[in-house]
Amino acid sequence: MRHTKLLIPLLAAGLLTAGCGSDDADSSTGASSGSGKRSSSSSGKSGGSGDQASGKDLAVAITGPQKEVLESGDKGLEVTPEPARDAPFTEQIEHKLREDVIRDARVPGKTEANCPDGVTQKASAVSKCTVTYEGAEIPYTVTISDSYREGSFITSYTAEPQKMLLVAKATYNQFNESYGAESGRSDASKLSCDEIPTAKAFDFDSDSGYTCQYWSEYGGEDGDGGFKTLKIAIGKAGYNAPSFEEAE
Repeated sequence: MRHTKLLIPLLAAGLLTAGCGSDDADSSTGASSGSGKRSSSSSGKSGGSGDQASGKDLAVAITGPQKEVLESGDKGLEVTPEPARDAPFTEQIEHKLREDVIRDARVPGKTEANCPDGVTQKASAVSKCTVTYEGAEIPYTVTISDSYREGSFITSYTAEPQKMLLVAKATYNQFNESYGAESGRSDASKLSCDEIPTAKAFDFDSDSGYTCQYWSEYGGEDGDGGFKTLKIAIGKAGYNAPSFEEAE
């Protein structure tokens, strides 16, 4: 997803008009994308599908909302401390990128950001950065607006992630919202998912290799009830949450 930011540059009295994440702000980490959710697990195992014949649940039972998942504006997703007002431009950008990632994740967690060659503050300049959330690395491209003029009080830029972050808790939470009791569906029960790593970065428009399932009264070969298995799919660039696609 492209994020447009406005930043007041390095002046002694400069203020940020839009924030970004930095430092070790997040003691709790919250996500995205859409991101995530449920009985978090840090061991990732790839794909497994529900066994319709035996009626086996997957590794993680989804029994309701994931309390660790916060609303995007929740203070628990703030990255603190913020850089000093006169901090270098690159440091301010790194902080804002951390905030972008944790707000997408919606689950408090440890974040770091690094722009190894700095962020060039010139019109149309493109810089590369990497943001880490709970060990998962998301490359970013930071592009300064072509309308920027040296000495401008405000710097406009876009920050574009090159991968999507899949957060376990946020994903479980999203599945519950789509198929659990709160979804209003009467045909789905016994929700469960594969055990997903706490956080993992994926290329856009790809299959995560993980699945979730629910028991449907319309499932099974004879339509007399059975599990329906859904693949957790990573969306195209511009989306920060996965989708659930019925497995064939």
